[in-house]
Amino acid sequence: MYKWSEILSPEAMDKAKELLARAKAESAAGHTIYPPQDKIFNALTLTPPDAVKVVIIGQDPYHGPGQANGLAFSVNPGVTIPPSLRNIFKELHDDIGCPIPTNGDLTPWAERGVLLLNTSLTVERGKPTSHSGWGWQEFVLDVCQACTWLTQPIVFLLWGGHARAFTAGLQILSRTKNKCSICSSHPSPLGATKGGPGVPAFLGSRPFSQTNRFLEAHGADPVDWVLP
Repeated sequence: MYKWSEILSPEAMDKAKELLARAKAESAAGHTIYPPQDKIFNALTLTPPDAVKVVIIGQDPYHGPGQANGLAFSVNPGVTIPPSLRNIFKELHDDIGCPIPTNGDLTPWAERGVLLLNTSLTVERGKPTSHSGWGWQEFVLDVCQACTWLTQPIVFLLWGGHARAFTAGLQILSRTKNKCSICSSHPSPLGATKGGPGVPAFLGSRPFSQTNRFLEAHGADPVDWVLP
């Protein structure tokens, strides 16, 4: 097993250190930053490179108290499940019959090879997208680029225009035969039922069964999507 630090560019690692220091400085100055500092890189800690089967791209962490745990779309146990995640769970049930989870913690997915990456890894309390100009995207894009170079089959689940635009330069469909992207609208209530040209609505898009079929077709074990 190898670490992300062993396959990411030196520039990306320097950027990560710079932004972690900036988050610590903001906290020291009295700003409340989410997720907690020990969870900022939680997605990478829980899903090492050789374990990645799926990459899911979110935008930035939840900005309410106690919500963010460093995984895209995920919230801590006991926190009210946000609307987008409710729709993800609805599609999970409708697609492959999984019971609706009782909490919004996606840690089990991360431990099973689902890399849950936000394009910004921190946010200030009550201020959505407040750190989108910090430069997190440079680091996260390097992680995504590294995933396209890994040897195992990997599916990129791109939900919404932000995720599609963020990964547009990666050539996921054409780089190798064992990488693919599965796109749809965003699972938020505003977008979940609204498809567009070449992009189906999230609800009814069956991303979980599509992912497992691709993985199995390329000799990999499917993802166990069942959550507590």
